[in-house]
Amino acid sequence: MTTAHLPAAPREGRVSIVHLGLGAFHRAHQAVYLERYRQRSEDQAWGMSSANLRGGVALVDALREAEYRYHVAEYADSDNVTLREVGVIEETLFSGRDEDGHWGRDLDALLSRLADDAVRIVTLTVTEKGYFLSPSEGSLLRDDPQIAADIADPQAPRTAPGILVEALARRRAAGRAPFTVLCCDNMPDNGKRTRAAVTQLAACRDAALAEWIEREVAFPCSMVDRIVPAMTEADFERLKALGIDDPNAVVSEAFIQWVVEDDFPQGRPDWKADGVEMVDDVAPFETMKLRMLNGSHSLIAYLGALGGIETVFEAVSRSDITALLRRYMLSEAAPTLSMPEGTDLEAYADQLLERFANDSLRHRTQQIAMDGSQKLPQRWLQGALSRLEAGEAVPCTALGVAAWIRYTAGQDLHGSGYKVDDPLADTFARLHKAHGEDAEALVTAFLGLDSVFPSVLAGHTGFVESVIQAYRQLDSQGLDDTLSSLNATH
Repeated sequence: MTTAHLPAAPREGRVSIVHLGLGAFHRAHQAVYLERYRQRSEDQAWGMSSANLRGGVALVDALREAEYRYHVAEYADSDNVTLREVGVIEETLFSGRDEDGHWGRDLDALLSRLADDAVRIVTLTVTEKGYFLSPSEGSLLRDDPQIAADIADPQAPRTAPGILVEALARRRAAGRAPFTVLCCDNMPDNGKRTRAAVTQLAACRDAALAEWIEREVAFPCSMVDRIVPAMTEADFERLKALGIDDPNAVVSEAFIQWVVEDDFPQGRPDWKADGVEMVDDVAPFETMKLRMLNGSHSLIAYLGALGGIETVFEAVSRSDITALLRRYMLSEAAPTLSMPEGTDLEAYADQLLERFANDSLRHRTQQIAMDGSQKLPQRWLQGALSRLEAGEAVPCTALGVAAWIRYTAGQDLHGSGYKVDDPLADTFARLHKAHGEDAEALVTAFLGLDSVFPSVLAGHTGFVESVIQAYRQLDSQGLDDTLSSLNATH
């Protein structure tokens, strides 16, 4: 095995970026780009404070004990790995609910940090559901218990939008310039959606504050890309064999990408020299990634989970799944994209399949399958609607939707059970209980979930019939025969 070891740059103790969502992806992506910057630059002003808002207090404390240093193992394949030490995090905070049910252990410290003049950028990876927006309409979910709590007690916020509103209110009251809010979650128009969540919540508190945020705060869009599987015991043992005994380590692929709209009124690191693509409009790149990469991942996740396939690598080792993915990407996703001149979408599809086939990563289908109700609108449904309106069929997407509906039953095609991790899990359970073996009624009920499916898509007879047919075929004939039948029609 070829192994490279890269130590962290010296720590300077200054914080000018706050990150909300201290998870594996952040530590393997935004923090790595900042580490690259600090390795080569004399400008050491860009330290980072990272906070977890829900779970993850153990990680917050473990990083403190490790003096905020950890390793990222970047695998090109099973024979080539770069072991990168990251030291750009200067503090970790926790504002969520602890094991005793108490909220906001470090909330005061987090809000004080955000109100500090030195903080110029706030980045977020809190997942799609962390913005509390309706997937189909983009309106704030004001009846959600956590948002309702933030409206009732805005000085003690529990959500990411609530924390941003309170921090910006403090800066406005103190006459300080606002920080830039940079969303790094997989959502279309993620900066605009973040702006919508924050301004709508601010309007519940103070119309003048909402107007100030709308006028003064920059919310650039971004596109992030790196495959970062959840860590397993096997991953930790593999790293120990390479001399890295680090309970906070993260494993990722070697590939990394970040495309960012260049709108930072208070300044930013010179990320461009570290490979970040600073652009005027991120939307084409964002949509390309959501529909081609993330859409393919969701196909792998639901079909794989139903078929007892544990990882992405195992899935793409099958020629029938690879054929399905290529057909989906080039026939259903790529035609919906408007890319800059010179973009080769067929080459991009080839690159994605090559990345999925990285045998060093154990990217579990069940991990990707989480929160499908929040992900499917931007990954599949908007593109499918575009193709259907153009008079084209979307058999791969229809199969994916059918597989997702079947997946939400909590049992695979072989009878093995699993937990359905989704904000609408209780709703799914009620629908399955109500409709049982009646595929037509069940599919119709799921497509009627207006928080997930646009009404025009749910009312498209051809699409509905395709989903019903795919559901019945999966349930009665299994994964192999279903894929064989679909691939034979292309």
